[in-house]
Amino acid sequence: MAVPATLSTLVVLPFVAALLIAAFGGAQRWVHSGLAAAGSAIGLALILSVAGPVIGGDILSVSAPWVPAIGLDFSLMIDPLGLMFAGLIFGIGLLVVIFGHFYLADGEATGRFFASLMLFQGAMVGIVISGNILLLLTFWELTSLSSFLLIGFWRHRADARQGARMALAITGGGGLVLIAGMLMLGIVAGSFDLMTILQSGDIVRASPLYPVILILILIGCFTKSAQFPFHFWLPHAMAAPTPVSAYLHSATMVKAGVFLLARLWPVLAGTELYTGIVTSVGLFTMLFGAWAALFRHDLKGILAYSTISQLGLLVMLLGFSIEMAAVAAVLHILNHAAFKAALFMTAGIVDHETGTRDIRRLGGLAKAMPVTALIATIAAGAMAGIPPLGGFISKEMMLYETLEISLFGLPWLVPVVATVAAALSAGYSLRYAWQLFFGRPRDPEPQAKAHDPAAGMWISPAFLAVLAVLLGLAPMLIAAPLVTAVSSAVIGRAVPEVELALWHGVNTALVMSIIAVAAGVLMLWRHGTLLRLYEGVRHLDAKHLFERGLGMMDAAVRKAIMLVHRPSLQRMLFATFAVVALVMAEGAWIGGGSLTGTREGLPASPVAIFAWLLLIAATIAVLLNERQRFRVLIYISVIGLIITLGFIHLSAPDLALTQIAVEVVTILLLLLALNLLPKTPPVLSRPSRRWRDGMLAILGGLGIGGASWAMLTRDPGQTISSFHLANSYSGGGGKNVVNVILVDFRAFDTMGEIIVLGIAGLAIYALLDTTSRGTAGERLRTWQEDMPHSPESHPVMFVMATRILLPLVLAAGLFIFLRGHNEPGGGFVAALVVAIAFMVQYLASGFDWTDSRRRIGEHFLIAAGVLLAIATGLGSLLFGANFLTSAFGYFTLPLVGELELATALLFDLGVFAVVFGAVMQTLAQLSHISQRAARAHAARSRASSAENGA
Repeated sequence: MAVPATLSTLVVLPFVAALLIAAFGGAQRWVHSGLAAAGSAIGLALILSVAGPVIGGDILSVSAPWVPAIGLDFSLMIDPLGLMFAGLIFGIGLLVVIFGHFYLADGEATGRFFASLMLFQGAMVGIVISGNILLLLTFWELTSLSSFLLIGFWRHRADARQGARMALAITGGGGLVLIAGMLMLGIVAGSFDLMTILQSGDIVRASPLYPVILILILIGCFTKSAQFPFHFWLPHAMAAPTPVSAYLHSATMVKAGVFLLARLWPVLAGTELYTGIVTSVGLFTMLFGAWAALFRHDLKGILAYSTISQLGLLVMLLGFSIEMAAVAAVLHILNHAAFKAALFMTAGIVDHETGTRDIRRLGGLAKAMPVTALIATIAAGAMAGIPPLGGFISKEMMLYETLEISLFGLPWLVPVVATVAAALSAGYSLRYAWQLFFGRPRDPEPQAKAHDPAAGMWISPAFLAVLAVLLGLAPMLIAAPLVTAVSSAVIGRAVPEVELALWHGVNTALVMSIIAVAAGVLMLWRHGTLLRLYEGVRHLDAKHLFERGLGMMDAAVRKAIMLVHRPSLQRMLFATFAVVALVMAEGAWIGGGSLTGTREGLPASPVAIFAWLLLIAATIAVLLNERQRFRVLIYISVIGLIITLGFIHLSAPDLALTQIAVEVVTILLLLLALNLLPKTPPVLSRPSRRWRDGMLAILGGLGIGGASWAMLTRDPGQTISSFHLANSYSGGGGKNVVNVILVDFRAFDTMGEIIVLGIAGLAIYALLDTTSRGTAGERLRTWQEDMPHSPESHPVMFVMATRILLPLVLAAGLFIFLRGHNEPGGGFVAALVVAIAFMVQYLASGFDWTDSRRRIGEHFLIAAGVLLAIATGLGSLLFGANFLTSAFGYFTLPLVGELELATALLFDLGVFAVVFGAVMQTLAQLSHISQRAARAHAARSRASSAENGA
């Protein structure tokens, strides 16, 4: 038996099935259900193939590093607890797929349904066999997302959308809290490996962080398993199709919290805090859910609240911190999965065949639907705890264990409340069966349509009903070995062989069980009176409270946003720079020490001093001429030119070349943009605001200047630059260290930057695409009223000169691109140079002439550049190297001589395409606006002239 392959297949199998179903989305229903059934059946077969060794005591595991820096390994583990849950997930999943094939109506999106179902199945399997808690958390969150898709499957219905959002908000929020708790648990235990954590119970319980860890993990478990006060999402999730309810709310999603409590039992259980919280929450949830289920009228509503109650029972048993209580919980997990899935399916059958789920309109269906009635009655009897069904055994074990626990110093509290809850459970179970199938018919319309469906729809619940019977008649044969092994896995040590039988003699638990069933019969007999009393009392609506709470949070957040994020660019910039200045001031205050270091400075030459004064003068000129935009643009270009000269003086030719290219591109684009704005802008700031902004600018400037001075006057010590200098040629095949850093050593950073640049180009396209239409277009045309001529009229000398220069500039751009690995240049600078050549063409020959000769779209260039950069990085993986590792070699060609070729050239080509595409995208949009505005102006001028002539 290949253990690694088996475990990996178990996790991957459902996701592969989901992908195949999605790939054949347009196929017929049987293809979708067949792929889902095949995936579930193969998974179940694999589980059965390892069941013998695992129940015998073996723990199967496999692990591979995933993100070792944070302790995340792709670690899988199957012990008896994981085996039981995985078997339920695959087994009931197979039955649900069969049921769903016949349940869904013609025209339903079966591809989307079964793909989402298998996605959820894979996430659940991942939870129960994860051997690393970080991996478990990944699958945990995936269950919330996939269940959102399943609950909201009928997205045309408002209740389905609302139920999906509510489930995602509660379970997703609880998942975030769980992440915090599990991270703290791993830190305290010293590892995120599950087996290591399970062996660190004494360390965790002795930690001062134990109460915080416990509460955070319990919140995650309680939200997933619908424990009070997080229970209300589950009834609203009943808007999902019945196969979803049968799967998610019987054996899988809602039991994820129960599973995690059982899994972490050796670590968290055994303290007064644990017992008090878990037992109290479980006991109250058990009582509350049973009470609410007794008075629901929707069949799935009854089953939803009964599920809440049954989950409360399981949580309560795990909260006792008693070995035999854990054994009872394990047995009841099996029983509940069998009878609850069967009940959900029978509710779906009744709804499917009669057109309603309102029990007030139904009754006497046993004559018209005898098969469905038999299945539902057996399942309801198991839920009520009536012998000889499996539910009776686990219920009696539960009642027996309540006698061993004292809560809040009251030894009678848990037994009494548990007996009352068991009585209510018997009441709603008997009501479900009696009023639905054996009571008098109430509404003739559903009765007239009622009939048993084809065998394909009732075969799945029938199998589960038989299982519920066998769990009662032959528990030692089919359940005892599994329950013993699973209980040992939960407790963390071996337990004696469990003896399961219907009769244990007359004892207190049997008396309590008889009282509960008798009280349930009495509740069924007097249900009408109880219902009137229940409806006469005003009850809190959890849904209303949830929506009201969300509304209050939304209003508070909106007020906070408007307070700190008012629609004023000046206010936001002021807040941003103020925060930066405060952080710098705080850092300087905390850091202390001398501002000036021990490193000696270099004497400033007269040329450097003159350039510095010119830089200051140009900066002041920008501030003094804020309303003269074209003049300000000239001053900004002077600032950029001085910075370029500074780079040249400091022997940084790459930076100088990039800076001058960026300056030219920026100036040209700003010229086009300013041409679209009013020539005389309004006053930007009041005098008081100018003084405020000026003081902030001075403080910020002093802070940046001081930080720069402190850094430059200190010896940096050993820096990473020495590594780059030593390995640039030998490791990256290039003499230009700057370029090698960009395309090799830190290529991942560069790839992220070009992706951001591509997104910025697309954002510019989206923002400017609508500016020539609507209100923005009217305002633009008003600003263009004084335009003297069409932008399509250009001096001939300018036109011819640019066309002559185009091939020369393109050749220069190609030269700069090819030499970048060894000399100043590269894809980024080359793209800017080529972009300048094309921008000049637009300026000289006009938008129409130039754009008509464009053969490649800007969107294509951006996408192709990003994909090429990513593909270059992925190519290294094929050769066993890290992502974006480059390779190079030297080749001798006839007439050319020795030639170097490096894979980094392809990456640089991707950079070139993205930069060039983003610049040309911006240029095209600005030209497009200017062109349309000019044409509109010309059209109005002609119309006005014609009107005057007339």
